Amino acid sequence: MIYQDSEITIRSATNADCERVQTLVFGILREYGLEPDFEGTDRDIADIETHYLKRGGVFEIIEDAPEGNLLGTCGLYPLDAETVELRKMYFSPELRGKGFGKKTLTRMIKKSRALGFKKIYLETAVVLKEAVALYEKFGFQPTDEKHTPRCDAAYFLNLH
Repeated sequence: MIYQDSEITIRSATNADCERVQTLVFGILREYGLEPDFEGTDRDIADIETHYLKRGGVFEIIEDAPEGNLLGTCGLYPLDAETVELRKMYFSPELRGKGFGKKTLTRMIKKSRALGFKKIYLETAVVLKEAVALYEKFGFQPTDEKHTPRCDAAYFLNLH
C-alpha cells in the first residue's frame, strides 16, 4: 500500500487490475477523441507485471475507498539504465481538478530519482491540455523525439 485514507487508496497494480485499467484508459482516450491501440501503444496495460514491475518500473492505481472503484493510473516504464518513460497517467472525471495530477507527478519524479534514473521522458497528445500544462509547469521540456502515432508532443525532464 502506497497511501490510504478514508476516501482514497493508492497502490501498486497487478495483472488482476489490467481489465479495469484498460477500461479507464480507453474511456478517457475516447473522451478526448483518441483511439486506443491495444496491439501497439496500449499493449503494456494487458500485462502490467511484465511491462512495468519485472522491468524495474512502477504502475500505480488510485481507487476510492472502501468501494475500490478505479479513479486513476500512472506508470514508470524503464527505457534504459538512465531514462524512464512516464506512461498512462490518466484520471477519471471525478478525480480531475483536485490536485491528484500534481501529487502523482511529484510522486513519480521522486520515485524516478530513487530508482536511479537521470531523465523522465513522456509522450502525449496536445488535446490533453490539462496534462500538457501540468508537465510544462513541472519543467518538462519539449523534444522532437516521438514514437507513438497518436501522440503529437513529447517532453523530457532531467533529474539531476
